[in-house]
Amino acid sequence: MRELSPAIETNTLDPGEFFQLRRSDILTRGALSNATLQTIKVAGLDDECAIPISSSCVDALSGVGDISVDNQLAALSELWLARAQMMSPGSEQLAALLEVVRYAYAYLFFGNRQPGERAFEYRQTQIQDWYNYAVARVATGMFETREQRSGHESTSGPRQIAGWAIHLETDAPLLSAIRPLPTELLPASSLSFRGLRSVYRQDGIGAEMVAVMPDGPLIETLSHSANQQPNRQRELPSWSAMPTPSITITLRPDGEDLQNVLHTQQAYLTVHDPYIESAIMIQGQRIPLAANFTAGYGLWLARSDFRRQSLRSLFGRKGSIDRPHVYLMQQYDPHKRIIVMLHGLASSPEAWVDLANEVLGDETLRQHFQIWQIYYPTNLPIALNHAAIRKALSDALAHFDPSGQAPASSGLVLVGHSMGGVLARLMVSSTDQSLVKLAENRSHFSPQQIKRIEPILRFEPFPFVNRVIFLSTPHRGTKVAAGPFARWMAGLIRFPVTVLEELTHILAPRAAAVDRKGKLPDLSNSLDNLSEKDPFIRTAADLPISPHVRYHSIVARSDPDMALADSDDGLVPYRSAHLPGAYSEKVIISGHSVQKTAGAILEIKRILKEDIAEQGPSQP
Repeated sequence: MRELSPAIETNTLDPGEFFQLRRSDILTRGALSNATLQTIKVAGLDDECAIPISSSCVDALSGVGDISVDNQLAALSELWLARAQMMSPGSEQLAALLEVVRYAYAYLFFGNRQPGERAFEYRQTQIQDWYNYAVARVATGMFETREQRSGHESTSGPRQIAGWAIHLETDAPLLSAIRPLPTELLPASSLSFRGLRSVYRQDGIGAEMVAVMPDGPLIETLSHSANQQPNRQRELPSWSAMPTPSITITLRPDGEDLQNVLHTQQAYLTVHDPYIESAIMIQGQRIPLAANFTAGYGLWLARSDFRRQSLRSLFGRKGSIDRPHVYLMQQYDPHKRIIVMLHGLASSPEAWVDLANEVLGDETLRQHFQIWQIYYPTNLPIALNHAAIRKALSDALAHFDPSGQAPASSGLVLVGHSMGGVLARLMVSSTDQSLVKLAENRSHFSPQQIKRIEPILRFEPFPFVNRVIFLSTPHRGTKVAAGPFARWMAGLIRFPVTVLEELTHILAPRAAAVDRKGKLPDLSNSLDNLSEKDPFIRTAADLPISPHVRYHSIVARSDPDMALADSDDGLVPYRSAHLPGAYSEKVIISGHSVQKTAGAILEIKRILKEDIAEQGPSQP
């Protein structure tokens, strides 16, 4: 009776079952992909290649000569990956992973067809994923082996790994920028983030990694304590690259044809900067480079402890900072213009988490801009912070572009939130004698002391800036800063010992004027300066902005039913955030932290893209 039944039977699959059958593989469900199983059946190796995959299976499939080369290479790559998944970390597993790289690379570049001919095939995407995964595992395995042997092992000459000679291409531009070698090397795929709205990445070839550099974040290098020598920090530069750069690693087996690639025991490892390289040339073909533009930034913020440190800095407590520091969100690129971000009171680079991530994740903006974030002690008088920020930014620009001729040194864009907006306003303003006269009239400083602080009170617009974006900026102060709670908080603010020493030296012979609470008479702190009654903020609000600078206002209002002129964001009233002459003004329903809202981020991206159109391309 069975002989009378149809030879083929059919079952109905729902869409989920169909796509799972088509797309699942050894990485996604721990079982071989349907395409590899079909290749094994066609080769007649069903019994030989039963799970767990044995070495005899891969040997047998390698010897089959009458099946498609593409199918054979793809299946061997997955079979080696299945073997690697069963192994414990070590030399044997690295050897299996290098075989995954070999066969995946051979499939991608030496198969029957070019990658472009298979562009819409899911099989190519699978194998690209296996290649990227294996490269990441090999790279971390090599790094861990190096760490076990010697933290200072030389990168010259090939590394002997699992029977392979791995050559590190030391002429890669990024390697010269990440000396000394990282303390950790983490696959981006192993990191997940809570608190980030989006993760931005680019599909392509290569392992997406994060390199964790020595010395860690600013808290390790610039924080002060009572036991530290004050001058120790002065020797440190006022700028540095973010200590967790995103990188992409590729591994290329040696050989210019299929047979050489299949038999070589040498490979070339290259480290790429995804912010500079969007594609690489392999076998005469331009191939997109895989990239993760969020992982490095997210890891930096997650490990930085900025939130607690920013509060310690506000009150001048142990572990706080005493001077501004410029953080580069990527390695310096002379061809990309710079966006400088200035956070507000009791804040830190964490204030820009969503905005910076959105800019880094936008391909158009990423091609034209790089981000510098300025982290500064928010307890100091605004005039002192302004002078210190100018110097830090000038020093960084002079270091990277001594001639001042690079595109990066022209057309800077300042983005300031709250008190950071007040600082940005001063950066593009000029003053003659107004602040000097204010100091003369409002303090007991002698003419000699006024003369010493005059460089802080007299300035011209910072060169190279052509655009500013103000967010919830109290240009004319706020009454909240004059309220009882704010006055109580202002009384808790202390200046760092190093700052007091510098000020008493400048104002000598008034060194004895420092009181027991760590304050100097006649010297307001930042919270004092933000009061709508404060003479400094009232005078600064009338300083002329450079006519060469276009400025934009993003204003928040917490109550949409209140008349705009009478509204506020909970802290800053509209009448203080509104700036006559602004090139544009966007009002958003939000509290004071408007820089985190989707509406503000979209408006900033619009302004930046408008700026690109007006300035023209900055790339050579």
